[in-house]
Amino acid sequence: MGDAMLAISNLNKRFDTAAGHVQALYNVDLQVQEGEFVTVIGPSGCGKSTLLRIVAGLDSGYTGSVTLEGVQIGGPGIDKGFIFQEHRLFPWLTVEKNIASDLPLGNKEVRQKVDELIELVKLKGFEKSYPRELSGGMAQRVAIARALLRNPKILLLDEPFGALDAFTRAHMQTVLLDIWRTNQTTMIFVTHDIDEAVFLGNRVVILEPRPGKIRNIIPIDLPYPRKKTTTSFQELRLKVLNQFEKVDELELTDGAGI
Repeated sequence: MGDAMLAISNLNKRFDTAAGHVQALYNVDLQVQEGEFVTVIGPSGCGKSTLLRIVAGLDSGYTGSVTLEGVQIGGPGIDKGFIFQEHRLFPWLTVEKNIASDLPLGNKEVRQKVDELIELVKLKGFEKSYPRELSGGMAQRVAIARALLRNPKILLLDEPFGALDAFTRAHMQTVLLDIWRTNQTTMIFVTHDIDEAVFLGNRVVILEPRPGKIRNIIPIDLPYPRKKTTTSFQELRLKVLNQFEKVDELELTDGAGI
């Protein structure tokens, strides 16, 4: 596949607790190409969020190698955008000021970039609105725009649509794909939703727990835009579901001996 933008090699992460050691990630190897959209799925406790936080530079104390464009990730930075499940907007700031964050809107270049992002996330007319005046989906669009302001090399999304209703979630999936195609930003998207993983990703990475490791990586060779009702989509969905059910079986087997 050539040189990867993100290269994860032999990644291991362990947490020390009062009850003992917990191996959150075990020998994880993953390469992500520039402009790729990778979705990560797995049961609770399999290390999905931990993996994302390590790539973001928000978590350390691991062994192995995690590099972005050949440089070891040593901490957070503007080259990595992060979207949480909660939008985490500042309630006292308007949409445009939340997007600008600590940059002055009076600066011509900042103003232009903020206006472009408002157009990109389809929030024209809501520039002066406050978070309390927005729906959940609109607030997440503001969070995505804020993360894109500094043109990150990679955007990391940790179940950003998990708290949304089904209709809004489907709409946000389409909005995110529009943003991805327009900006060509490399994305890693963590989710519990199999349909969402197949609908969005070029590849689906399936993690299994105890310890957290990659069970399988399934390429999704479907053109965009995708329709969830097509036979080809459902075939790939079943392929992912089959792997996911095997993970559930492993969990039950592990749990039986506890």
